[in-house]
Amino acid sequence: MSTDIRNIEPKTVWNHFADLNAVPRPSKKEERVIQFMVDFGKSLNLETSVDKVGNVIIKKPATSGMEKRKKIVMQGHIDMVHQKNTDTVFDFDSQGIQMFVDGDWVKAKGTTLGADNGLGVAAIMAVLSSTDIPHPAIEGLFTIDEETGMTGAMGLEGNVLEGEILLNLDTEEDDEIGIGCAGGVDITATGSYKEEITREDDIAYQVSVKGLNGGHSGMDIIKGLGNANKIMNRLLYSVINAIEIAEIKGGSLRNVIPRESFATIVTDRNNDRFVELSLLEEIKKIKAEFKTLESNLEIEFSTTSTPKQKMNKENSANLIKAIYATLNGVYRMSPDVDGLVETSNNVARVIVKEGQIKIGCLTRSSSESNKWDLANAIKSAFELANYSVEFSGEYPGWLPNMNSSILKTVESTYIKLFNEQPNVAACHAGLECGILGQNYPDMEMISFGPNIKGAHSPDEKAQISSTQKFWKLLKEVLKNIPEK
Repeated sequence: MSTDIRNIEPKTVWNHFADLNAVPRPSKKEERVIQFMVDFGKSLNLETSVDKVGNVIIKKPATSGMEKRKKIVMQGHIDMVHQKNTDTVFDFDSQGIQMFVDGDWVKAKGTTLGADNGLGVAAIMAVLSSTDIPHPAIEGLFTIDEETGMTGAMGLEGNVLEGEILLNLDTEEDDEIGIGCAGGVDITATGSYKEEITREDDIAYQVSVKGLNGGHSGMDIIKGLGNANKIMNRLLYSVINAIEIAEIKGGSLRNVIPRESFATIVTDRNNDRFVELSLLEEIKKIKAEFKTLESNLEIEFSTTSTPKQKMNKENSANLIKAIYATLNGVYRMSPDVDGLVETSNNVARVIVKEGQIKIGCLTRSSSESNKWDLANAIKSAFELANYSVEFSGEYPGWLPNMNSSILKTVESTYIKLFNEQPNVAACHAGLECGILGQNYPDMEMISFGPNIKGAHSPDEKAQISSTQKFWKLLKEVLKNIPEK
């Protein structure tokens, strides 16, 4: 890691971020970062505890003169999305993130940076460790597993926190004050097929889709970026009557727009010319469509050694049609908030191998009724193809409260500091506020943070000047928390 990171202002935030990023912290494997946070709290002689699911709570008394202010919860999640470029050699389970400074941005070498939500966590750590920042009594809440299920927020019991106001520091635009978010549900379609022995006159092709931008499947879904699984499926559909599928491996996490997909297909040697010309024609169309948004898109195919087994033609066509029928992208825009995606779906993961099929989607919506409308439409498409469909990981959205005292405080503080109106908005992402609000319905909530671009992808970067702006706003908000 570049030592330049530790010399960036505000040094206290960037140093805590560097310390945090030295600890491997993939979702579902947070043991080390939980211990790191416990050690941090205890090193400050602050009351520190871990709840039954692994969330860490660190409490700090109010500074002198702030005792009559409302107690606040400062919240961020300690896990991060682990994504890397294909040619990057990196072990997320054992290595710390390799960071460097590039002008006004901090980036990582071929991997996700972890600024989502590491910068928010670092800012909370900076407040907890401070000796010169006025603030009311604080409960620092560090949740686990936000990125792959929000099980930390879901498992937080209703009698653990005493705070009346929650500051969620997980927003990625520094001029935005978050007052609402989308809920979501995971959709998993599974099926099986009897593998058939390939024929002597079969020829096989390896098809690859690479170089897409990827990104956050909520915040970036409105951009119309390429989805590797859907692009691969278009390629296969162009030759649907001539091929049989041997294997598909596409995408990764549900909350990541898939950047890569790889497939092995089989055809009769007499069809090779048709298959190759059809694929070339479809590649030409797709690249023309995405030339502006996805300038680094690579679609290639080449002959490969013929696999021993494959899916038959009927099952192959059934799979291709089912994925084709599955909506990907924006389903409905909000009728109430201009420019806000209300409902969407991400076809995140497609795995076909050794007689088993598994397709994973994440449906999001700020409307519960439309969330289930789209989820049921997707379920129906897969059930028509005779796949089993399971809903899991369902979580609610966060309904805006335009009259909350903390919204008025943050909005007026922002205007005073920066002489401009902030963007008060809901976002199309799964913040933990909606879940936390189930057990703490009377807690006022607000979300804000620094500029972070490309979250959930190896292009993730955090803006230095924006982090300075965010830190200035946070400190001023702490000074102006309303009285009890």
